Amino acid sequence: MITYLITILIIGLQMKRATVAILIALLAVACGNGGSEQPRIVVTTNILGDVVRAVAGDEAVVEVLIPLGADPHEFQASSAQVATMARADLVVANGLGLEEGLITVLEGLKTDGVNVLEVAPQLDPIEFAGDHDEEEEGGGHAHDLDPHVWMDPLRMARAAELVSDELSRVDPDGGWAGRAGVYAAGLEAAHAEIEQMLETVPADSRVLITNHHTLGYFADRYDWEVLSTVIPGGSTTGAPSSGHLAELVALIRSRGLPAIFVDATGPDDHARAVAAEVGGVEVVPLHTGSLTDTDGPAPTLVELLLYNAREITRALGG
Repeated sequence: MITYLITILIIGLQMKRATVAILIALLAVACGNGGSEQPRIVVTTNILGDVVRAVAGDEAVVEVLIPLGADPHEFQASSAQVATMARADLVVANGLGLEEGLITVLEGLKTDGVNVLEVAPQLDPIEFAGDHDEEEEGGGHAHDLDPHVWMDPLRMARAAELVSDELSRVDPDGGWAGRAGVYAAGLEAAHAEIEQMLETVPADSRVLITNHHTLGYFADRYDWEVLSTVIPGGSTTGAPSSGHLAELVALIRSRGLPAIFVDATGPDDHARAVAAEVGGVEVVPLHTGSLTDTDGPAPTLVELLLYNAREITRALGG
């Protein structure tokens, strides 16, 4: 095939420049398919991308769909990205409805026999904390399991093992388990550091008001309480009713709470309105839906978890 294309390419030197360019492209494809390829992995979120890249090392090609700073609830894949997923040896997704714009795509890939690993359903998921059963404006109810598993470092240590196990089925000789163990050890060390940090927060201050349900796994791991959220339900696309916001203002006043924790990548106008109505309440951005670039405070999952813990500790008097 390659020899044939080279012959055609030589003849084509007399053709139009555009035709020659097409032949060159075909030659590149043929050469690229000739040797043994590394496993190709497509990952939905950039947070999971950090996990998968650490486990993969240099032994696989990893592509992350959702860019830094983007809200995973709102991301829509292009047709080219869907085609890339369909060709992948492994697609790694969070699951539990986090990637709202990819649910149909992921189900279609599974139907077509693509190897799709959804990690959250395998990490002992919990129900949404606090007011998860309140009705959202628009008729929806949030009775689902919480997809924000990455806010618990120990669950994510297990996620690294899940990725390693799946890659071992794709390529038994990739050395995935060793790299997964190193990554998991880093998360376990972060967990111990977070525990120490949080001990400085008074016991009666270990309650959280969040913009939407992002800190349920944090609260579950460290025995805190998510008292309420500004946006009921598990998605940033919901809208609070005026009655819910009025109740939230009263709750914050009655408890003397000093902070509302919001998502750095999502809208926070309702949270800021509540804070202004109460007065003296700090709106604290956390990195809960996306990593940052290398110049930011959360370029890796470990750094994201430590940054959020430091900000929570600071805001609540630790």
